[in-house]
Amino acid sequence: MTIHASFEEFSKKRGTRFAVENLTFDVPAGRVVGLIGPNGAGKSTALAGLTGLVEATSGRATVFGHDYRTLFRPATKVGVNLDGMDVEPGLTGRRHLRICQLAAGADRSNVERVLELVDLAAESNKKVRDYSLGMRQRLGIASALVGNPELLVLDEPANGLDPEGIQWLRKFLRKFATAGGSALVSSHQLLELEQVADEVVILKQKTLFRGTLKEAKAVGGGSLEAAYFKILEGSR
Repeated sequence: MTIHASFEEFSKKRGTRFAVENLTFDVPAGRVVGLIGPNGAGKSTALAGLTGLVEATSGRATVFGHDYRTLFRPATKVGVNLDGMDVEPGLTGRRHLRICQLAAGADRSNVERVLELVDLAAESNKKVRDYSLGMRQRLGIASALVGNPELLVLDEPANGLDPEGIQWLRKFLRKFATAGGSALVSSHQLLELEQVADEVVILKQKTLFRGTLKEAKAVGGGSLEAAYFKILEGSR
């Protein structure tokens, strides 16, 4: 099995406390992995560690067997959209993606391709300040896709999307994985994640659960949401 991303006893301390401790799991090709946990559980720290934004205190997080920061043209291997990755509001959506495409070293035709893919082509010449929250979210996903990556790292990708947008995201992620790509998705929307994830990691500084969606649902009697709360309750 080809592994696109891996956490190996990844730990990150902030001061004297661990934001994440001994996190270990893989993101295989062809799979969507959901990373879930309460606020402050360390999900964002884990994603930042994987994408080279924070340094591990111990252990490591790698993409395609390497530190993200050592990759040549990383955006052509890993598409990233994390919370807080703001877009200059005075730019148009198309101009923002053009800048992302140039930075990625990707083909210029990718800009129009991803605009169509996320259904923003008709709005691409509007300034981002005039975008709705859902449109900004689609633009963020487009930014992650413009390098034509094999792995997606997405933080709350359904946030702000309307029901049509959520359905689009679900279908897109499944199609992306079926084609051999992979996705690591952090989300609070458990009912939606249940529709798309192959595997689930429940995190609260330490790993509380790691396994397939089927295994997780079995813990909760058939529901990911029930399993999540049962596992969290058992950790107290």
